[in-house]
Amino acid sequence: MAVSANFGFLAPHDGQLDRLGALAERFFSEDASTSILKIRQFGEVLAQLTAARLGMWGSPEENQNDLLRRLRDRGALSREVLDLFHLIRKAGNQAAHDDAGDHRLALSCLKNARILGIWFHRTVSGDRAFSPGPFVPPADPRQEGRALMAELERLRVALAERQSEHERIAAESRAETERRLSAEERVAKAEAERQEWERLAREVDADRSRLEAELVTAQAAAAARPAEALQEVAQAAQEIGQTLDIDERETRRLIDERLRAAGWTVDSETITHAAGVRPQRGEAVAIAEWPTANGPADYVLFVDGAPLATVEAKRRNHNVSQVIDQAQRYAAGLAPSPGVAPLDGAPWDGFGVPFAFSSNGRSFLRQIPELTGIWFRDLRRPTNLRRPLEDWYTPGGLKQLLEQDIEAAREALLREPFAYNFGLRDYQEKAIRSIEQAIAAGQDHILVAMATGTGKTKTCIGLIYRLLKANRFRRVLFLVDRTALGDQAAGAFKTTKMEQQRDFADIYEIRELGDLTVDAATRVHIATVQALVKRVLYPADGPPPIDQYDCIVVDECHRGYLLDREM
Repeated sequence: MAVSANFGFLAPHDGQLDRLGALAERFFSEDASTSILKIRQFGEVLAQLTAARLGMWGSPEENQNDLLRRLRDRGALSREVLDLFHLIRKAGNQAAHDDAGDHRLALSCLKNARILGIWFHRTVSGDRAFSPGPFVPPADPRQEGRALMAELERLRVALAERQSEHERIAAESRAETERRLSAEERVAKAEAERQEWERLAREVDADRSRLEAELVTAQAAAAARPAEALQEVAQAAQEIGQTLDIDERETRRLIDERLRAAGWTVDSETITHAAGVRPQRGEAVAIAEWPTANGPADYVLFVDGAPLATVEAKRRNHNVSQVIDQAQRYAAGLAPSPGVAPLDGAPWDGFGVPFAFSSNGRSFLRQIPELTGIWFRDLRRPTNLRRPLEDWYTPGGLKQLLEQDIEAAREALLREPFAYNFGLRDYQEKAIRSIEQAIAAGQDHILVAMATGTGKTKTCIGLIYRLLKANRFRRVLFLVDRTALGDQAAGAFKTTKMEQQRDFADIYEIRELGDLTVDAATRVHIATVQALVKRVLYPADGPPPIDQYDCIVVDECHRGYLLDREM
């Protein structure tokens, strides 16, 4: 029998999930840290059950982070689902090791765990339309902050709006019965409830061996299924994870987490203008609810005390490409204020900051680009168009983008002669000029067709040198599909004389195939396309930031694409 108001629908899959959810609800009022710890256990059990149904469960000793990484690499977890698992995991670790955790965080963990439970149920049952009804807010904690009180009240209103008339009358009847209890009856009822919760906690502890046996059974059943069937389950889990309904408050927390991962200091509930937070030199901070003449911006991104961007955050069902218009209105209404460092060149076409972003917390999907991802526009030129991003700019990347003068680079390329120490043929110069013109026209995907033996590598070296010298790009990734081609390209960069009899590699720092990382001075990084796929799709410590390279040159990698089945 289900015992949790919010997790009871999971009892048919595993009673442990229902009991852990019930205990988290029970401890929410009096002990937020314990509530968070129970939700962390819930997340661990849920991940193990998911892995077992895919034939991936290893042992109860495997830590949650490693298991989540394997599930992600298997393609079973969407970015949204992975983020929710990690939010719960990190909150649980803080509660366990630092006894850290407040009711605001505990409520967030409860809501996120329920979303994960819905994802699991829809995946396992195949019912993608399943809905357990609105979230039932737990009992009020003894000490409530203003923000928590507002969120609990919002959840109560949402619950009341979705309750049927019969459910409403039943709830009012229970409340009236509770009010009529005598003092002795209240004491007896509290004691009975205490004993029931203690029994439930004992069952959770005793269920660990039973859970392990269940995981072994599920693992064996998955091993007996065809690989294609398991792939279908993983694909369904991925697709269902991309359609979960996450409310405005949790959407903001997901955006917070991704901004934090990109290097920003952020907490949209505590790092706010109203709380007195102001930008400081040496900091990269996202300050929420920053006032403008057109209303408060959801976030303003500051680097070294200066505002660089406004951000509009919306719920997941909004067209994120359109709501960037609101971020632009905030940018137009952002005026200089005391204590905020001014930016050289401001305003730009009437905007007080150079950049604008919008996000609804969803990962970017090329099938529905307008509804997903992070949308961005450079406001410094009226001809710049909005475009989707896979992730957030880092503070350093955004600052370097500000320092880039594209118009000056275009003029520098027009003036730059081909008077290099190595000779370029006429058709090679024409190819380079054509590419530069396409870049100046705003093209971001350019195909260059050259026959074998016509000097493709030398053409690339000449092009890259000119783009770097004109400061059109900051760092170029040179991709090949075989190690031998990478070594060959590195040799060409090291031996090609550019100007004043200096080799390319003497002028600009190059990182070669064995170098997995770059530093601030690196201007060219040579890598195989296979290594890049591993860094992006299967990273050990997170994928590279989106601004690590601002130009990618792909050197005839078609053989790698055709022969490597994993790609």
